[in-house]
Amino acid sequence: MNIDGEQLKKILLEQNYVSPDDIKKAEKIAKQKKLSITDHLISEGLITKTLLGQAIAESFKVPYCNFQATQLPQTEIQKIPENIARKYRIALFKEDEKTVTLASDKPDEQKIVTAVGQLFPNKKIIIAYTLPEYIDATFIQYRKPLETRFSKIIGKQESVAPEIIDEIMEDALAYQASDIHFEPQEKDVLIRFRIDGILQEAGHIPKQYGENIVNRIKVLAQLRIDEHFAAQDGSIHHKHNDKAIDLRVSIVPTIHGEKVVIRILTQYIQSFHMSDLGLSPQDEALLENAYKKPFGMILSTGPTGSGKSTTLYSVLKLLNHQGVNISTIEDPVEYRIGGVNHIQVNQQTDLTFSKGLRAIVRQDPDIILVGEIRDQETSEIAVNAALTGHLLLSTFHANDAATAIPRLLNMGIEPFLLASTLHIIIAQRLVRRICPGCRYSVATPRSEIEKILPNAQAYFPEETVTLYKGKGCKACSSMAYKGRVAIFEVIPIAKEMQELILKNPSRQEIWDLAVQQGARSLFEDGILKVKSGLTTLEEVLRVAPPS
Repeated sequence: MNIDGEQLKKILLEQNYVSPDDIKKAEKIAKQKKLSITDHLISEGLITKTLLGQAIAESFKVPYCNFQATQLPQTEIQKIPENIARKYRIALFKEDEKTVTLASDKPDEQKIVTAVGQLFPNKKIIIAYTLPEYIDATFIQYRKPLETRFSKIIGKQESVAPEIIDEIMEDALAYQASDIHFEPQEKDVLIRFRIDGILQEAGHIPKQYGENIVNRIKVLAQLRIDEHFAAQDGSIHHKHNDKAIDLRVSIVPTIHGEKVVIRILTQYIQSFHMSDLGLSPQDEALLENAYKKPFGMILSTGPTGSGKSTTLYSVLKLLNHQGVNISTIEDPVEYRIGGVNHIQVNQQTDLTFSKGLRAIVRQDPDIILVGEIRDQETSEIAVNAALTGHLLLSTFHANDAATAIPRLLNMGIEPFLLASTLHIIIAQRLVRRICPGCRYSVATPRSEIEKILPNAQAYFPEETVTLYKGKGCKACSSMAYKGRVAIFEVIPIAKEMQELILKNPSRQEIWDLAVQQGARSLFEDGILKVKSGLTTLEEVLRVAPPS
């Protein structure tokens, strides 16, 4: 039995987890925002994942297993062989002297008890329900260390490079890494994954296989294998479990050999929604007001890797329907959405941002996404496009939202043009989320907080503050964090701000007015997420300390 949206709605109503009015409202908003009803109910706090799991378990008439609250050691999980666990989608949840509780997202599968009965002789087997994501997370526990698998591959002496690359890709995707680093050292090649923004060592490859692995990657990325002393960039279309994963490849020469970095793209954008970004209701309303206008400019600012493109693509997903023509010009095309015309910048054919954007304007577009405004020519075309009836979204490198306006004016944009086209500026950073599987609260005296935040009283007026941390568990590889959430700084361009732009203001003048109108800094938005238990104060201070 597979649970679809209609069945979930029926289950939640029949068991009184939500009211008919909640469902009616959720259906309307979910349709507007192009997300599932359950995603909306969870984002609004009307239900939790635990309540959702309990409701489905009740419909199956079985217990519910909450893997967020319980983490078994790897040795316990591996009591069930991997092939059986994957075939029947089961995981060991609890075992005592008399009973064994197995969790599955398909608890009505009749063959489960027969398949595992001999593994637990003389014990009663209880089949329970858990959410599919928790079953998938347990499968990671079956993976042996990369170096163990490398040794096995090398021992066979067959297809060493392709098999090693496949194993690395499998682990990178399983651990949701954003980047894979192949770093040549004096005696070996170090493999590191960037997970939730932090580089983590994954394994080592003997030096003698390094060149073959680099050559294999070059072939896949259609790069020159006879070039070893110049930087090269390429891309790979990788198939994984019937899904296409786009990889961006960068190779540069170092003193110990060629270093490769693979950026993993398009993993989750199809299932990513505006509600996942982490915008406060106030800031989400400001962004919604901006993208519902028929023309004008929306800017997302921040350093590389701060989630700017993801924010803009979540807007594009909402705007994408049959009645509009959407075109993008990017370098590279990071996410692919059906119905959107994606154009890749190509320096070899002289297809630059400015020339591509000029061509798009002649293609009868309604909505345009420019991957990045880098120069005066691109900024001028973008502003003119926004002025002549197009909604234009773009990223822009600036440290904060207020700095973007002086930088655009310094590029040569006329103040009256910028004031009349710019709708909103969003600055953002990414902070790591506390792992939900091992999160716990800590009553912390403010005097302790003041050791790392001298003016703590301005943000935490209470003498004792409830903060949250992660203990570290198998689900988060003992990191205490799992996943990331954005912190934002949002400046809407209302009438007073338009008048200020006409005066060619400084960054400080813009920010002072924005604060008067209710804007929060990146740090202040981070503090709200600390108080709600999404992240830690240390994370916010690491990424966006107070100015």
